[in-house]
Amino acid sequence: MIKAVLFDLDNTLIDFMKVKRSSVDAAIDAMLAAGVKVRKKKAEKILYSLYKQHGIEHQQIFQKFLRVVLGKISYKALAEGIIAYRKTQVGILLPYSDVIPTLTKLRRQRLKLAIVSDAPRLKAWIRLVELGIQDHFDVVVCHEDTGHYKHTGLPFKKALRLLKLKPDDCLMVGDWPERDIVGAKKLGIRTVFARYGTTKKISNSGADFEIDSVTEVAAVVKKLNARNSQQRIIKK
Repeated sequence: MIKAVLFDLDNTLIDFMKVKRSSVDAAIDAMLAAGVKVRKKKAEKILYSLYKQHGIEHQQIFQKFLRVVLGKISYKALAEGIIAYRKTQVGILLPYSDVIPTLTKLRRQRLKLAIVSDAPRLKAWIRLVELGIQDHFDVVVCHEDTGHYKHTGLPFKKALRLLKLKPDDCLMVGDWPERDIVGAKKLGIRTVFARYGTTKKISNSGADFEIDSVTEVAAVVKKLNARNSQQRIIKK
């Protein structure tokens, strides 16, 4: 019986990469306007290369960018970039359509809800609060909670412990097969691949279910619980 649904955050509940691209674009424009002498296309190439090297959530990415381009940090340009980034992010950070109605529906079914994210704790909570969905979740597990990423299975183990549930009681929904699906399956948690959250062509996600909209999560829960009830009747 499914008693809880675990969600990834970025690209599962929010279109993180769309927000990221728009925010980075605004930051680059602001730093160039503040006197950083580099062509925009080259600036984009350098910055995304740094993200690839240090991680998409790296806290001092603009400092590293300025050191590469200028050989030092211009604090005027840094401040302009950070402020432009934050203003853009806040202005466009929205959940995917139907996320809030889906979360509300699942809560009405008395299901526990959790976030299991590889994002830094503060950034994850800021996104949840900005989206206005923070109170929907019983448990939020982020990278600092275990010091390990989801593919190891340890963040899921932490979530199960906090929820006081077994793997069979839970369903994991995520867009990144190598982390969301692999990590959850290591513990025996059933999985749902959020196809709508990825731009990559993935022929085999390895998930138990695949969905094109977050609204389908409720149907998956219903199907699994109906199957479970039928199996109990057969055993009797």
